[in-house]
Amino acid sequence: MLNIEEIKNGLVIDHIKAGSGWKVFKWLGLNQAKFTCALIVNASSQKSGTKDIIKIDNIINIDYSVLGFIDPNITVNVIQESKIARKIKMQLPDKVTNVIQCKNPRCITRTEHYVPAEFRLVDREKAQYRCLYCDSLYSAASIGED
Repeated sequence: MLNIEEIKNGLVIDHIKAGSGWKVFKWLGLNQAKFTCALIVNASSQKSGTKDIIKIDNIINIDYSVLGFIDPNITVNVIQESKIARKIKMQLPDKVTNVIQCKNPRCITRTEHYVPAEFRLVDREKAQYRCLYCDSLYSAASIGED
């Protein structure tokens, strides 16, 4: 049995799709953190079979809309005095700004770097976003894949 010390004050990011934990870990900058954090990959889950979990022994600021964009099934548990003080369930945000870059080489966001890359949710079931400027379609599930 794997034993990771309990978190006294920090965050536990739970229910990450198995195999996606590293993507979330890097996005949060935890690979360069100066505090204790753990990435648990392929933990058993009654709901989905396996899942990834991130434990952070620190309270950090997280853009929950971006986390919801990466994986809307994630739950963030805020731990205070070794107890869950709050559970935050993610969902797909209605828009994301400067999280992904449009892949269309003719998009204004690629040529004019002062223009923010903004995407609006167009299909919640398929997790699809459309570039505000050129209408290119982007899937939330493919973030970080190139």
